[in-house]
Parts: sequence; C-alpha cells; structure tokens
Amino acid sequence: MDISYLITPFAAWLIAGCSKFAINSLRARRLAFDLIGYGGMPSNHSAIVGSMAALIALREGIDTPAFGVALTLAYIVLLDANSLRRQVGLQAERLNLLSVGAHPLRERVGHSRLEIAAGLLVGGAVAWLVDFHSVLLGA
Repeated sequence: MDISYLITPFAAWLIAGCSKFAINSLRARRLAFDLIGYGGMPSNHSAIVGSMAALIALREGIDTPAFGVALTLAYIVLLDANSLRRQVGLQAERLNLLSVGAHPLRERVGHSRLEIAAGLLVGGAVAWLVDFHSVLLGA
C-alpha cells in the first residue's frame, strides 16, 4: 500500500487544525486552547475527507469505484457538518440562554458553508502537494 494514502488525511487534519487554532487565537487575541474542538474555520472533517477524495481522483481517476466511495463518504460528512451538527450548535445556544447559572453546553459544533469550503480547499491542496511530490520523486 502506498503510504501517501495514510499521510494525506493526517496532514490535512494537522494543517486544518493548526490553521483553526491560529485563526481562533487571532480572533480572540489570545491562545485559544479552549476553542479547540468541533466547529470553526476551516473544517477539519472536510479537510480529511476532501484530501482523500482528491488524492484518489488525482491518482486513480474519477471513474473508479474508490473515488465513488470517497465522494459518497465526503458527501455524508459534509452534509452532517452543515445540517445536523450545525443545528445541534444552534440549539445549544438557545438552551444556554434558558439555563442561566448551569454549566453551558458547547455551542460550536457544526460548520458554516464557508468553513466547509475552506476545509475542502485545505484537503485538496494537501492532496495535490502529496501527489505532486510523488511525481517529482518518480514514485
């Protein structure tokens, strides 16, 4: 097995996560360790599934069963991030308004379309860099 299929989603996760931490820290004007987790810009989940779908498309083509599976998985993850998980976050906001004094629920759970698109962009860029690197090395 080509190890790039293992490295690519991990690298996409790492780059998206570090980018998210940097963006959150800049916005909060402090090291935002408490904002690590679900939600935020860019989407880690989108970067991971996007990187794998893009790498398969680049290496094997878009007319392969592997790309079909990767695209289907990516669609499910992206739909979940934008619909179900986003709604859970909005519901947590409203519940936190009602339950003053109680331990607040995590409100940053899902992603906006922009956060998802940014994650896909990160994932696609990582896949392209991994594929380009292998072409240069002749692997």
